[in-house]
Amino acid sequence: MYLLLKALHLLAVVMFLGNVTTGLFWKAHADRTRDPRIIAHALDGIIRSDRLFTLPGAALIVLAGFAAAELGGWPVFGTGWIWWSLTLFGVSGVLFAVAVAPLQTRMRDLARSSETHADLERGGYRRLSIAWEVWGALALLTPLAAFVLMILKPTL
Repeated sequence: MYLLLKALHLLAVVMFLGNVTTGLFWKAHADRTRDPRIIAHALDGIIRSDRLFTLPGAALIVLAGFAAAELGGWPVFGTGWIWWSLTLFGVSGVLFAVAVAPLQTRMRDLARSSETHADLERGGYRRLSIAWEVWGALALLTPLAAFVLMILKPTL
């Protein structure tokens, strides 16, 4: 059962990190077109994929991770690398909920209401996009750091 939970945990990690990473790629790809319709479509896809992959992946990471730790005899709050990984993962979730998700919704709505790239710029799209990239990078780097901690299992 432990190995099954561990495999489920790792599958969720792949789903979560893969989706976050590809979201960054597709937004940059759409932005290069400077076409508000394509940008809106890409952001709509990113928002949908967050609902389908990122959020369920995050829930599965935590549930399967806690269960595997319990069965494996790893005290979650007494094992430094698990505790710090959870902390980093939690920071990522807060960044996503407070900054990334609201920004991508605002950018999508702005792109939907724009007919030209100039309309987007008048609406402050670039400013929103830069903020999304900064917060998104932090929301990606924190679980990547947790991923490294979970593999290396340093004494903390």
